[in-house]
Amino acid sequence: MSASESSIGIARAAAHAAVDKIAQDIVAIDVSERLAITDVFLIASAPSERQVNAIVDAIEEELSKQDLKPVRREGRSEGRWVLLDYAEVVVHVQHEEDRLFYALDRLWKDCPSVDLQLEGQHVSPHLAGEAAAGDSES
Repeated sequence: MSASESSIGIARAAAHAAVDKIAQDIVAIDVSERLAITDVFLIASAPSERQVNAIVDAIEEELSKQDLKPVRREGRSEGRWVLLDYAEVVVHVQHEEDRLFYALDRLWKDCPSVDLQLEGQHVSPHLAGEAAAGDSES
């Protein structure tokens, strides 16, 4: 079982909102085979707490246009690692230092990546090769 089209659509909408606020290294990971509670992790980073919060605001605003509200939100006051839980998709916006330290990309590296259709912008170099490989299989 892989991520649903609905989950992928939510992740893409959130990723495009993050791009608008200059998020870095945006990746989506299909965790549906490993976790029963969600389909996709979307991970993005920023160099400052202020930018982390701006990215989070943009994602929430964009997804609210689709009548989506996070089931849970954590870390907003610190602005270092904000988690937005939309049930099907969990968004992680991290300060770049925390992103390197916690290495969620590496932790979930065995899971397939999701094509966010960002035209090569802001895609993590770590997963860019996997995304290209996944595209050639289609």
